[in-house]
Amino acid sequence: MAPTFVGLTGGISAGKSEALAAFERAGAATLASDEVAHDLLRGNQLRARLIDRWGEGIAPDGEVDRARVAEIVFERPEELDWLEAELHPLVAERFAAWRAGLPEGTELAVVEVPLLFETGMESAFDAVVCVVADDGVRQDRVRGRELTGLEGRHGRQLSQEEKAARATHVIANDGTLAELEARIDELVEELIGSTDR
Repeated sequence: MAPTFVGLTGGISAGKSEALAAFERAGAATLASDEVAHDLLRGNQLRARLIDRWGEGIAPDGEVDRARVAEIVFERPEELDWLEAELHPLVAERFAAWRAGLPEGTELAVVEVPLLFETGMESAFDAVVCVVADDGVRQDRVRGRELTGLEGRHGRQLSQEEKAARATHVIANDGTLAELEARIDELVEELIGSTDR
């Protein structure tokens, strides 16, 4: 029987990565789209395309400079469109391969996709979970992290209110990690038990 396939999304610094880790601790198979994209940027195929587009300086010593990529694409929207057109099909291929390779007996598979609704991926999932947090909490979290091009990223995302309205399930993440874990544990039971599989 195929596992319940869940997309995980939310606003910047709402706690998507923590939620994904909690899903994994609760027994779900998990995958983060950002990690897939970073892995693809380390690969020969995409690196060659970036060098052709932006020159050798984008990959000094053979490694793609992700900070430089972020500077380029968030300053020049047409370059971001180009990168996404190159990257998204490769990410989708990785998703499909990961899903097809899940062990027999996997009941729940969760994929974190920050731009899930923005890229029209919601139909690929049985359910979508949106992690939300109060704006003040999110701002405090942002201050503790280095996020190149945050303003550009925020401008390309739907508001967390709109994401929440479009999601199947919403998890508030304003409190402690233990509280988040408890919410995820409850949701895992619901997702495994309620989906007609």
